[in-house]
Amino acid sequence: MFDRILIANRGEIALRVIRTARELGMETIAVYSDFDRDALHTRMAHVAVPLGGSLPSESYLVADKILAAAKETGAQAIHPGYGFLSENAAFARAVEDAGIAWVGPPASAIEVMGDKIESRRAMQEAGVPVVPGIVDPIDDAEAAVGIAEEIGYPIAIKAAAGGGGKGIRVVREPSEMKGAFRTASGEAVSAFGDGRLYMERYLDRGRHIEVQVMFDAHGNGVHFGERECSIQRRHQKLLEECPSVVVDEELRQRMGDVALRAGHAVNYRGAGTVEFLYMDGEFYFLEMNTRLQVEHPVTEMVTGVDLVREQLRVAAGEPLGYDQDAVTMQGHSIEVRINAEDVPAGFLPSTGTVHNLRTPGGPWVRVDSCLYRGLEVGLNYDPMLAKIIVWGPDRGVAIARMKRALEELNVGGVRTSTPAAMAVLEEPRFVEGDFDTKFLESLDLSKARGGFSKLAAAAAALHRRNQARRSALSADASSRRGWVQRYRGSLTDHVRRAASPEETSR
Repeated sequence: MFDRILIANRGEIALRVIRTARELGMETIAVYSDFDRDALHTRMAHVAVPLGGSLPSESYLVADKILAAAKETGAQAIHPGYGFLSENAAFARAVEDAGIAWVGPPASAIEVMGDKIESRRAMQEAGVPVVPGIVDPIDDAEAAVGIAEEIGYPIAIKAAAGGGGKGIRVVREPSEMKGAFRTASGEAVSAFGDGRLYMERYLDRGRHIEVQVMFDAHGNGVHFGERECSIQRRHQKLLEECPSVVVDEELRQRMGDVALRAGHAVNYRGAGTVEFLYMDGEFYFLEMNTRLQVEHPVTEMVTGVDLVREQLRVAAGEPLGYDQDAVTMQGHSIEVRINAEDVPAGFLPSTGTVHNLRTPGGPWVRVDSCLYRGLEVGLNYDPMLAKIIVWGPDRGVAIARMKRALEELNVGGVRTSTPAAMAVLEEPRFVEGDFDTKFLESLDLSKARGGFSKLAAAAAALHRRNQARRSALSADASSRRGWVQRYRGSLTDHVRRAASPEETSR
C-alpha cells in the first residue's frame, strides 16, 4: 500500500479521498488554487501545495503543476477524484511515465471509453447491447435522411466529439432531419471543432441506470449493483438512489454481467461506472465513466464497501480478494446534491458568502461537504457544495429520512437546489417509482417547497446571524493551524520539509 498520495482535486471529493487515505495510514497531499487557499481540503491534508492562479484552467487543469507538486512532495500515487483531469488519458499516461501510480484505469481504456464512436464500436464487438444506430460518424445531411429511415424515428443526433448536451437534436419526422442535422453539426463545430455526428434511436421514456464496477490488475472484476440516476436536468443529476425500483434480481444480474463484459473488453482497472438507458424491460449501453462517480456513496451505503479504499488497494497492485458472491446489498440509499443554484429563478447560479450553516445529522445520515462558515461561493467552479446521503431498510424509510435531513439543512448566504429535491421527494409519482429522465423538467419548481425548512432556517438565522457572521469572517476563521498542529506528529521528515513555513503557520 502507499505511504503518501496526492489528491488532484478540490471540494468534497478531495475530503472524501483524504479521509479514507488517513484511515489506511497514508499521508495526504492537497493542491489548491488561490481561490481555494482556505478550503477545507487544504486544512485536512498533511500538506497543501499551492498551484497558483484562481481559475481551474490556471490550477487544477494544469497537468505539469500537478506532477511537479507530486514530485516535490514524494507522492507515490495520484488520485484524480472526478472532473478536472480524472478522465484525461494524456495526464494518466504522464503520471505513470513519471513513476507515480495512477489511481484509475489505464490510459488506453480512458481513450476508448472517452470517444463515443470508439466506445460504441468496442461495445458492439464485445456483445454489449447498444442503442440501435450507426457506428461511423457522418457529416452529410442528405445521407442522414436515408440512415434515419433504416434506424427508425424518433432519432437522436449527437456530436461525435462532444458531451454536456451540446450538438444534440431529437428529430421526430423525416421533414425535420436536414435542418436539425445542419444545426447540430454547426453547434458541434463551435463547441468541439468537429462537426461529425452520429445517429441513434431516441428512447422517449428512458431511465438512466448505471452499474458500479471494480477491476483489479489480475483479471478479476465485480459489480456492486445499480444506481438510479433518472432525476436530472439537462443531463445534470440532482438525486440518485440505490437500488433502482425497476430492477429485480434477475435484471440486476444481467446488467451486471454486461457491465463486467464492457470493462473486460478494454482491459479495465479500478473503479468505473457503466451507464445504461433502460426502457420497457430492455437496456442499452450509453457510456462508461472511467472514474469514481459523484453518486458513489449510495452504493457504499447499501453494500458496506468503501469504494475509495478499493481504488487505492487496486492501484497499489493488490488483488480484489473476493468474488461476486461476496457482494451483498441491504436496504435503500438516496443521495441529494446540494448545488449553489436559485431554483425558482430557473436554476441560475447563486453566489455569496456562507455566513450561517447547519447540516443534518441523526441515524444513517451522511454528509459529504466542503461547506464552512465564511466559504466564498463564486462562478468559476462547479456549483456543488455538498451531498446529503441517507440509508433506510426500505425505500419508504429512506425517502422520509431524506426529507427530514433536508429540513434540517440550512446554508445561509447562498441559495441552494434543496427546494427542487424536496419537490421531487414529495411528488407522488416519484414515491411510486413512476418516473424517467424527463421527470424533473415536468415539475413546477417556481415556488420553494419543504414547509418546516423555511421556518427552521428563519429561526436559526435570527438567533445566530450576528455571532456567526462575526466568527466566520474573522481573520482566524479559516486558519489551518489547529489541523496542522493536531496531526504534525504523524508527518515524515520529507513531507515536513515540503511544507513551506507560510503553509504551516496560516
